[in-house]
Amino acid sequence: MNLAERFSSHPEQNPALVDGTTRMSYGRLEQELARWRGGLAAEGVGVGDRVALLGSTDLPFVLAYLAIVGVGAVAVPLNPQSPPAALARELDMVRPAAVVSAGPTGSPGADLSTDRPAATRVIDPGRLSSADPAPLATVAASAPAVMLFTSGTAGRSKPAVLTHGNLDAGTRSLLALPLDLVDAGHVVAATIPLFHIFGLNTVLNLGLAAGATIVLHHYRSPRHLAELVEAEQVTVLSGPPTMWRALAYAEEAGAEQFRSIKLAISGAAKLPPALHGEVVTRLGIELSEGYGLTETSAIVATGAGTDAPVGSVGRLLPGVEARLVDADGVDVLVGDPGEIWVRGPMVSPGYFGPDGTIGGVGNDEGWFQTGDVGVVDDDGNIAIVDRLSDLVIVSGFNVFPDEVETVLNSHPGVAGAAVTGEPDELTGERLVAHVVVNEGWEFDVDALVAHCGLALARYKVPKRFEARDHLPTGLGGKLKRRELG
Repeated sequence: MNLAERFSSHPEQNPALVDGTTRMSYGRLEQELARWRGGLAAEGVGVGDRVALLGSTDLPFVLAYLAIVGVGAVAVPLNPQSPPAALARELDMVRPAAVVSAGPTGSPGADLSTDRPAATRVIDPGRLSSADPAPLATVAASAPAVMLFTSGTAGRSKPAVLTHGNLDAGTRSLLALPLDLVDAGHVVAATIPLFHIFGLNTVLNLGLAAGATIVLHHYRSPRHLAELVEAEQVTVLSGPPTMWRALAYAEEAGAEQFRSIKLAISGAAKLPPALHGEVVTRLGIELSEGYGLTETSAIVATGAGTDAPVGSVGRLLPGVEARLVDADGVDVLVGDPGEIWVRGPMVSPGYFGPDGTIGGVGNDEGWFQTGDVGVVDDDGNIAIVDRLSDLVIVSGFNVFPDEVETVLNSHPGVAGAAVTGEPDELTGERLVAHVVVNEGWEFDVDALVAHCGLALARYKVPKRFEARDHLPTGLGGKLKRRELG
């Protein structure tokens, strides 16, 4: 098989990709990809070779990615905005045979003349598009297709391997839902960076597998995105909470521009219930939440098309198994928090190690221990509580920072809050609140303590408060609490 086979069976005249004024049908896409595969082959790239890919959410990135996968090589998308030292470290970890640099020349990662392993050559995409066509390579479902660096929220980022079978199973599970989640009549906006699993698999791969039209968009502003949605009559829009917050509060974006939306998904970070309400009220669209990780091909659960309550990521997708377990690996009761364990054909076989081996994801029974804590209700809806690694134990009681942050963020003067733990001689650990206040508000510790005391048990009220200008977040808006501790 080859993952790219899923994208070559649609009517040739149907629109596939839109990038600015460029519009490409599925027929032309296949012709272009055949030439790009031939170009890679001429450069000596073949089955099993790792090829790093630097680029934006644009046509050259998509063509390079699909061509790399198509020749049976392993695509390693990297963030072109990463500092050169970070890119050099990642390149050294995966030791690619080549780098395809399709990014804007002004990005930090554009100049790879010195920040790459000596044996790695850089391939200009311009050299790939004029070669003789080459066919798709046939590979096993277990063959690696992509390596993506994890976000590193629970430690240093490392490359997770996703096979052709993993990515294919992920898109098939979404297409198997008993609703027309995405089909050939949909117009999908690709606003999420394609070096992130959310953008790569649940937007690009899913949209192409369904035969939809993918509108490539490098996010610049809420106004620009709103105009794009209206002009292209986008029907499917996905993004992290940071994107939805920007759209909901933008003066230049309104409900009339989003009338074409049929499916709106939030993912990559937890969606605050208050923000959900603002999106529904201000933009007039129903927003669903989903849950997945790099190691699960971005696929675990979704609330799309269900009656999942606000604050829930919905129910497991077809083909996904999950358990919620305590510290001893015993299943917890409905309504009790437990670490989410996941098993299924979309789960990565492991991380790429320095010795070239792949492993370290599933336990002996194949369960991937996500490190996320969740609760499940009687209907099977899952709500994410927090990261297990962020748990703070105060006087023997477990405190999940997200619960305290939710209360702090409900104060009208708080623009953002993050909660961490620090050692305490009396209680073992104590809570520290890092707070950004809204313009025009004073940083008033007594008022914040009183506010927390109205909704939290005493041991959950932070003992120390710090004023911050901003809070560190990763791609998708996840808090990077480790940078505050």
